[in-house]
Amino acid sequence: MRESKVLLIEDDCTLGTYLVGLLQKSGYQVDQCFDGESGLRVAQLQQHDLILLDNMLPKLDGVSLLKKLRATSQIPVVMVSAKGAEEERIIGLAHGADDYIAKPFNSTELLLRMESILRRSQNMIQLSIPSEISIDGLTLNSQTQSVYVHGEILEFTPIQFKLLWELASRPHTIITKPDLYLSVLNKKLGAYDRSLDMHLSRVRRKLNEANWHGERLQTVHGKGYCFK
Repeated sequence: MRESKVLLIEDDCTLGTYLVGLLQKSGYQVDQCFDGESGLRVAQLQQHDLILLDNMLPKLDGVSLLKKLRATSQIPVVMVSAKGAEEERIIGLAHGADDYIAKPFNSTELLLRMESILRRSQNMIQLSIPSEISIDGLTLNSQTQSVYVHGEILEFTPIQFKLLWELASRPHTIITKPDLYLSVLNKKLGAYDRSLDMHLSRVRRKLNEANWHGERLQTVHGKGYCFK
């Protein structure tokens, strides 16, 4: 399985530090939030493969966070709560949690449950990915890596096609620079690396020259890029 990105929302600093270490040693990338409000904000703005969510959180509890998140996202969520909180477990599952684990938990069991959910999620994503996207006269075909505007083919490099495909396949979603660097350029974002901006600028120009709306590929400053 490819390296997956996990969002940990946990206000217990000791447990959080332990979980971050455990997940990183197991090959996961980990982002961490310490309250429900910031956790929801990060979950909505950034791309993760799975959320590990504590139920008892300051500012916004885990179930309330999950209810808000499920209005716009089906990202897998594993909820964590105190042992014996049967009612909380049922409520969490009823509002869209993919699994529930009670504290104190066995680390191996937690990792196995996460791996199982991620495998199932990745299989569903692969089955649901279309081979062609059409948006207002713009057509992308992933099998031939071709781009058409109103039936006329455009010349795109493989990197330019991949960048446009990544953005167009998730419209109205902010995709972070680090995520795009990995998925498009197959490398990590460097402190002074602006190669992705250069590729995006060329994609915009080619679309504009073909009388399509290149400005729909938007830069969201400090966050990433978005196809509007």
